[in-house]
Amino acid sequence: MAKFYLTAFSETGEHLLNEVIEANSDKEASEKGLHRLQTEKLLQYPSRVVRSSGGLVHFHP
Repeated sequence: MAKFYLTAFSETGEHLLNEVIEANSDKEASEKGLHRLQTEKLLQYPSRVVRSSGGLVHFHP
C-alpha cells in the first residue's frame, strides 16, 4: 500500500484536516479521501490528496 496525504483548508488557509491515507491506487486514495471529507462534513472546503512522492491525486479549490 502507498501513502497519500489528505488535507482540507479553511478559507483563511488554516488546516482543518491533515492526515495520512493508505491505498493501493490513486483512485482508491481519492475515494477514501472524499469519504473522509464527507464524514467530517468538509466537502465544501478546499482540499487535496497527494501521493507521498508528490503527485496530485485530488484537488478541490
